[in-house]
Amino acid sequence: MGTGSRSRADIGVVSGFVLRMLRESIPLPQIVLAERLGIDLGTLQGWESGRRPLGNVRTMDMLQLRRTLARLGADGTLLGWLDAAMDADRLLTAVLRPSADLACHPLAGWVQSRETAHLVAWAVRGIIPPALQTRAARPRRGPAPAGPQLTAADRADFFTHLRGTAESAGRAGEHGLLLRRQSLYLASYDPAPDAEDWAEQALRTMRPALALRNYTPRWIEARTAATVAARQGDPVLLHDFVDALASDQHSELANLAYWAYWLGSMPPTQPNDGFLHRPDPTAWSPVHLFQQLVGSLHDAPGTVDLYVHSLHTLLHLHPWLPLADPAAARQLRERAVELLDARLLFPVSRRDLESVHYRLQQMN
Repeated sequence: MGTGSRSRADIGVVSGFVLRMLRESIPLPQIVLAERLGIDLGTLQGWESGRRPLGNVRTMDMLQLRRTLARLGADGTLLGWLDAAMDADRLLTAVLRPSADLACHPLAGWVQSRETAHLVAWAVRGIIPPALQTRAARPRRGPAPAGPQLTAADRADFFTHLRGTAESAGRAGEHGLLLRRQSLYLASYDPAPDAEDWAEQALRTMRPALALRNYTPRWIEARTAATVAARQGDPVLLHDFVDALASDQHSELANLAYWAYWLGSMPPTQPNDGFLHRPDPTAWSPVHLFQQLVGSLHDAPGTVDLYVHSLHTLLHLHPWLPLADPAAARQLRERAVELLDARLLFPVSRRDLESVHYRLQQMN
């Protein structure tokens, strides 16, 4: 296999670590897998360490790599994360080695998936993606990194450059809104002491969108501002956003469409936010979306109100969902009792959850 041309600036630590996890899931030593792949040991070691980014491997060679790993019995879930891992490396490279042309930035030309965002967070904050926690905890022989490793300097520079990208997004023309909101979301992972103050200043340009009660192209700005503020510990904007959702059908459908994209219930093939302007419920899997929203209720600090309201909307649109997946319905019923007893929900969300709980009891 050839690796094609490689820029010294390219980063490959995320896809390299996922490849290492794939090899360990078989399991095979590096030298044996290299033989099976028809490459030299140094090439495989370079891929796994990130020195030779997998994203630079030729398309046909990457296809052969995937098929060989699958044939050898590699973990299918991990194989499904390989594209997101290469996308995360591309994003890390773009932020840490910024181009003068912001319109070419990957955050300006594609709506990122949850998997990509979670893998970036793993590299810059050490936060293991929930879907990979069990696999990442598998025992390894000898000293081995626990995740994709960036240097401390690169981790700090990532957030510094990301702030600059968000602040300069206006120079990206029509791509600027997408670039700014996605930069702001990733910047919410910043652990720096001044991160909250910076986010508050950056969000001010988006706050006017929160005053709009019906859907407009700026709706996604309101959603981003509300969720980022909630992640920073201020739930008020999110409560206002959820309240506004209930008064506009287009906004309700746009919210479900965005969840469907983010949670993998529709193909991650959107170059911009235009799909929210014409939300099509037939474009996503309602059963998968139901399962993902239910499964995320336990790890949604600060945004649980949005999850609850979204589930209420989804069940109103598809009342048969609990019958399609009784296990997810049972999980939701149990979680609903916990949330209602905790009395932490915003009044609108509490009423939504009470309605959902009642519906589930009636179907039990």
